[in-house]
Amino acid sequence: MDLLEKLKDKLKEVKIIYPWYEQFYINQHIKDFNDLPYMTTDILEKHYYHQEYDDSIHVYQTSGTSSNIRKKIAYSEEDEQRYVSLKMEVYKQFLNNSACKKAFSDVGTGHAASTADFIFKKLQMESKSISFDLPIEEHIQQLKTFKPDVLYTMPSILDHLIYAAENPADFGIKKIILVGEIASEEWQQKIANIFQIQREDMMDTLGSIEIGTIAYYSHDIRRYVFLDHLYAEGIQSDEIGLKMERLESKESILVLTSFVRSMFPAIRFVTYDVVRDLRTMVIDGVEKQTFQNIVKRVGPEFKHGEKISIYDIEEIVYQHLKEASVRVKLQNNTLTIYIHSKLLNRSMLTTIQKDIQGKIPEIGRMINNKILDEIQVLAVSNEELNTGKVKNKKIYYEK
Repeated sequence: MDLLEKLKDKLKEVKIIYPWYEQFYINQHIKDFNDLPYMTTDILEKHYYHQEYDDSIHVYQTSGTSSNIRKKIAYSEEDEQRYVSLKMEVYKQFLNNSACKKAFSDVGTGHAASTADFIFKKLQMESKSISFDLPIEEHIQQLKTFKPDVLYTMPSILDHLIYAAENPADFGIKKIILVGEIASEEWQQKIANIFQIQREDMMDTLGSIEIGTIAYYSHDIRRYVFLDHLYAEGIQSDEIGLKMERLESKESILVLTSFVRSMFPAIRFVTYDVVRDLRTMVIDGVEKQTFQNIVKRVGPEFKHGEKISIYDIEEIVYQHLKEASVRVKLQNNTLTIYIHSKLLNRSMLTTIQKDIQGKIPEIGRMINNKILDEIQVLAVSNEELNTGKVKNKKIYYEK
């Protein structure tokens, strides 16, 4: 079946489950992807993220929206089974012939955390996971006691595990699977050196709560490879009305269509991840879509263990300040909020920081348990906010 036929079949399914989708058609006679809308945050907020579901549906919550209500993302039982089987396929390929028998999962919250044990057990491995509600010292103790071959975690949590451990190499970890945040090549090499393993013993994965697992890093071609059930497109910010600095050459915002996801309108879903050098390659005689690396995120959401949105942040700021300008920067998986306001004082800054960290309860608990950095909240001048060091950073959101 060619790509257009697959798209038409997917469209029939989406129209049945989500009748509202049809109002956004650009062309009723579908000839290619360009005849269909980009599935942006604005559309999903209005029509998808706040639906109610019965008990037969798996529902996962993430950061807030412009209506200050947390998002709900639905998975049918069939979606859930596919999610598990696709992850198993990726992990099995990575762990093949490694003789790894024990896996330890330390991935915070959400879909990845709730399914990790089940996935590793299905791979015939002894599996153990730890709750983000436990302090970092307990994470270290369980790693010492369990001595896993495989560690499944997020980059920000891994940084804290390393900082808290006397000698991380003593854990005996042979393989590391990363999820949830950007992990640069340089950072991965540093981590491999600390654990006394090869960089090829680490696999970075890209995913989203809406789509599931998206891509994995292949050391053979030194690029990220998309899973086969996805079709990827790269677009520029002006195509979806984002006001931001122009992307660099070969950079594009990732847009995905999933041919297997049912309880989500997964046609031209805008991920807001920026990737570099998106292109198709022939690998072992088969065409695969690939990209070089993840550059940053744009749009209204940031990842700090769990997603937090610009709406969550602004709601807190404007509870305390009637007039303020706000910028948010994510760098090295650390979230910093810059605020300019004539009304801002030191005690208010501390209160705003605590309230932002508590807005998404899971983030607050991970920070309290020292498995995430604190969110930094800084006062800056108007010049710094608009013309100085803040605005010139690549990763920021401007409303």
